[in-house]
Amino acid sequence: MASNEPALGTPLPSVYGDAPGENESWEEWDPTEESVRPVRGRHRVAKQRGGLARSSTVLGVGVIAAVGAGGMATAQTKPPVSISLPDSISESLPDLGSLPGVGELVAHDAPSSPRTAAAQADQKIAAAPLTMTGLSTSEAEQGATDAGEALRARILQQAAQQKAGAVAEAKEAAQQAAAQQAAEEARAKQDAAEAKAAAEKKAAEAAAAKKAEEERLAKLAASYSLPVGSYTLTSTFGEAGSMWSSGHHTGLDFAAPTGTPLKAIHSGTVKSAGWAGAYGYRTVIELDDGSELWYCHQSSLAVSVGQKVATGDVIGRVGATGNVTGPHLHLEVHTPSGTGIDPMAWLQSKGLNP
Repeated sequence: MASNEPALGTPLPSVYGDAPGENESWEEWDPTEESVRPVRGRHRVAKQRGGLARSSTVLGVGVIAAVGAGGMATAQTKPPVSISLPDSISESLPDLGSLPGVGELVAHDAPSSPRTAAAQADQKIAAAPLTMTGLSTSEAEQGATDAGEALRARILQQAAQQKAGAVAEAKEAAQQAAAQQAAEEARAKQDAAEAKAAAEKKAAEAAAAKKAEEERLAKLAASYSLPVGSYTLTSTFGEAGSMWSSGHHTGLDFAAPTGTPLKAIHSGTVKSAGWAGAYGYRTVIELDDGSELWYCHQSSLAVSVGQKVATGDVIGRVGATGNVTGPHLHLEVHTPSGTGIDPMAWLQSKGLNP
């Protein structure tokens, strides 16, 4: 039986095709069924399958897998590897467009046949450096070949966009602030204009009211008259003193010489005319609204009870009858209820200024 062990000192041929050294020689080896049968505990002789164990095909498939996984992004210095596959293998391989990281390197336009597609994909992958892993399709189309530079470019682009956005936001905020300030100024001007217009309107209304009151008083004055043409005011309503029985003055005194004519202040009816104790000779004229005018201390009477008098009619003359210290007209004004009021204020309400 032939042994499968070589003689001592004789090197075996390499199963991987290594050539002998300079001092080595080949020994003819005739393999038999016994010599190639596996022996327990000894190394088996590996058989080469189709010559692809170290072929460029296996290397190319490894490169494709490395590119898809992104594990060889730093192999920038290695030259591109040309990949070619036998037709029997290329037809059974998956579509390159479906492989992770490889589909972006393959054109999207479908070729006419799988063999042509595989050839074009082989050419594009072989021409692309391994550092393109991580690049987007647009970056690859723009000619970018380095993932680090592409990332740096993206960061710079994002920073520029953020800066532009911040500038735009600041500009918009400034515009909004300016618009708000302009609106506030316009509102302030409008408020000031409205206040001025309101003040002017109020002043105009006040002036109109004053004018209307003056016209009313002027019209009243035409129908009212002072009781004495020439006089001096000596005592006013409400003055306190012991000379008056009530403790205060109840009328308005017009001092004038005895015999000075007394006129009817307004049209009315003579309610009483005669002696009235401390008032001396007195004439009472009742007006249409029920008010009464008392003319006291007369020296003589010129009207009688029930007589109608008109504004300016002479009803008597100034005297010093009754409780007096000198000739004068003591004028009192009483409301329809009988309450005595200030003759000065009443005359002024009728447009007269004593």
